[in-house]
This record gives sequence, structure tokens and C-alpha cells, in this order.
Amino acid sequence: MYFRYLALLCCLFFYACGSVQVAYDYDKKTDFSQFKSYDYYPNMESGLSELDNKRLFRHLDSLLQTRGYEYSTTPDIYINIKTSNRPKPSNSSVGIGIGGTGRNIGGGVSVGVPLGGNEQYREIVFDIVNATEDELIWQAVSEGTISEQMTPEIRDAKLKAVVDKVFSNYPPKQ
Repeated sequence: MYFRYLALLCCLFFYACGSVQVAYDYDKKTDFSQFKSYDYYPNMESGLSELDNKRLFRHLDSLLQTRGYEYSTTPDIYINIKTSNRPKPSNSSVGIGIGGTGRNIGGGVSVGVPLGGNEQYREIVFDIVNATEDELIWQAVSEGTISEQMTPEIRDAKLKAVVDKVFSNYPPKQ
């Protein structure tokens, strides 16, 4: 009984963590140890659904607060989040063919049937801006796949995996 739940949980974990790629950039002159409080950029439009925004902010708040950052209306840094989606090309198909051969005669018919669902690449850009100077000081760009058929549990696990991976290099080690 418990084995089924454990197997399901492992599958969800591996599915959620699968292939999130992240690229980082930051201002090397910035002393990141001076920042103790954060807020989200005013009037931010992330491009995510309201439910996904709540999931993402919950994971980000939890992670930052466990690292000693405090949510504040007069923050040291602002966090801005932008997303974009693009179709993922199907690279696999099943071929169904009929053909015949003879001494010098050959022929065949083949039909490709694409496999997989409506998967897309989702890019999430995380900008951290020095609130005092209104300057971008750190940026991470993550890319992973999403599907329209994802359950709320899988969406939550994928967003947690993105936050964990993106902020594994924040603040940068200088």
C-alpha cells in the first residue's frame, strides 16, 4: 500500500525536476550581503496564471525567509518575474508502413503519427533589482517543459523545482 504512494511520489518528483536549465548573470561589483529584505516588483505581470503565481510566490517566500530575508514594503531588493512559452517540436513518431519488394521493383507507404501531448517550453526570467538604485543586479533565466495536462500537484512540484534550482546560486558566491 505504502509502496504505491512512494512510487507515485518518486515519479512526481522526477517528472517535476526533469531538465530545468538555468543561466545566471550578476553585477560583480554588488555586495549581496547588504540585502536583508525583499518585495515583488510593483505592477509585475509574470505571465503565469493566478494559481501558478500563488504557487511560485509561496515557494519563493519560503526559500528566501529560511535564508534570513524578510518580506518588506520598503525592501532592499525587488524581484521581478516574467514568463514566456513556445511550442516544443515533436521529435518522435511511430511509422506505419506498407511495402513490397521484387527483383527490381520496390515501394512503400509510410505515415508518421506524432507521440506525446501538447508540450511547451516555458522560460521564466527572475530579475533582482537593487531597490535603492533601481538597478538590475542579478538575473536567472530558467527553461523547462510544461504540458497542458499537468495536475495541480505536478504544477506545484515543477515550480518548486524551478525556484530551488534558480535560487541555488543566489546570492552568488564572489
